[in-house]
Amino acid sequence: MDCQLLPVLLLLWALGPQGQRQEPESPSEELLEESPEEEVPQEDGILVLNSRTLGLALREHPALLVEFYAPWCGHCQALAPEYSQAAALLAAESARATLAKVDGPAEPELTEEFRITSYPTLKFFRDGDRAHPEEYTGPREAEGITEWLRRRVGSSAMRLEDEAAAQALLETRDVVVIGFFQDLQDKDVATFLRLAQDALDMTFGLTDRPQLFQKFGLTKDTVVLFKKFDEGRADFPVEEELGLDLGDVSRFLVTHSMHLVTEFNEQTSPKIFAAKILNHLLLFINQTLAPHRELLEGFREAAPPFRGQVLFVVVDVAASNDHVLQYFGLKAQEAPTLRLINVETTKKYAPEDRGLITAASVAAFCHAVLSNEVKPYLLSQEVPPDWDEQPVKTLVGKNFEQVAFDETKNVFIKFYAPWCAHCKEMAPAWEALAEKYRDHEDVVIAELDATANELEAFPINSYPTLKYFPAGPGRKVIEYKSARDLETFSKFLDNGGELPAEEPLEEPVAPSPEPLANSTRGPREEL
Repeated sequence: MDCQLLPVLLLLWALGPQGQRQEPESPSEELLEESPEEEVPQEDGILVLNSRTLGLALREHPALLVEFYAPWCGHCQALAPEYSQAAALLAAESARATLAKVDGPAEPELTEEFRITSYPTLKFFRDGDRAHPEEYTGPREAEGITEWLRRRVGSSAMRLEDEAAAQALLETRDVVVIGFFQDLQDKDVATFLRLAQDALDMTFGLTDRPQLFQKFGLTKDTVVLFKKFDEGRADFPVEEELGLDLGDVSRFLVTHSMHLVTEFNEQTSPKIFAAKILNHLLLFINQTLAPHRELLEGFREAAPPFRGQVLFVVVDVAASNDHVLQYFGLKAQEAPTLRLINVETTKKYAPEDRGLITAASVAAFCHAVLSNEVKPYLLSQEVPPDWDEQPVKTLVGKNFEQVAFDETKNVFIKFYAPWCAHCKEMAPAWEALAEKYRDHEDVVIAELDATANELEAFPINSYPTLKYFPAGPGRKVIEYKSARDLETFSKFLDNGGELPAEEPLEEPVAPSPEPLANSTRGPREEL
């Protein structure tokens, strides 16, 4: 199993050969031919498939979304009611899409065929194409699943014929995107429609009508984002020679569909990280205090010149945002204050001048960070007075160097996150290891909370991470990537940081979460 923050779902398949018998391309195909008349059972409107019935379902259902799940998987259990509700929504509107599921552990041939490495995984099969399913990339809630399918079995953008239709569309949502194309057969239109398939938080329209070009002041092909906030509209002209680039227009839409200032919460955090804007400026305030709320005006005033370069975010310290405060090493009483983070490097910055927060001071801080005039800071807890009294020694940023690079000691360190299930699972083995070697004066078993203590020389990207620092000069470091049990740990230590070639392969880890995202996204559970 693994803990990770990411998408979930996969799909299904199988078209068995017709007519004269041929050699099957996979074991699953052979099974399909042996029981062609078998009925496919259903649960809550969802087809329950196995290696014998997958091909039958593919032949009967031209648009099939298949979830590969494991009965023990917590994320699969959380998805189950949403998946059932999505099936009901599709049935109620007589949609041309069908939902199905496969018990992955019970169907090893299918998990191998479709290379299923995590649960849940969803795949979308169109027109019975077993060889090229599309990975499901949509939300994990019923309406999102349904809309993702609607945009694949139907049109992803509404055709607009006149001003009344355009105006009606603009009134439906806060963010509406309309593609203005003089020739709807142009390849740029196909790119636009492909983009519309996945941008589920926006509504899309499409037109080639000259009167609509004139109505909105356009003379050339343009993708226009209309919004009921901030600037109200943003235009993306299509270059005649280069055409419409999917990546460029996608980034444009994500950037301009965001509010200039976004309040961080459970609903907005996915979009904050999807924006792919590397620099996030956070204003920590207590929204219950009027003097704090008054700072928002200056914060917003500073934002426009940095659109697309710095994402302006407000964090309410009076709300359920303790995990954000912890990530930046802050306490609620320190608000109001600013922090800037680069989400690619995870480097954090604080203003050197802790004076008033105004539009001018906010802009100056952004410019200083972007110009590399401000040094990042590292988190570190204070050294506990009893840090070395237990078999497992407690390390923090301030005593890490002293302990890890003690030339008289062989130091084995677990870098962990308090929320990581894998770290908790291996804790008894780590304690047992420390107890076993407690009388070895040259061996130190230690742990460091990597979410509260940052090490410039050792960025931790997954949990748990295990590193061995052998005694002697040279600051040598060996990363441990084998089984997490007492016996294997002991062999590793007894062999001076090496294992025999036949030892188990690397075990799964939980990647370090995107900044701020820990409480809003769950871990991935792997095979």
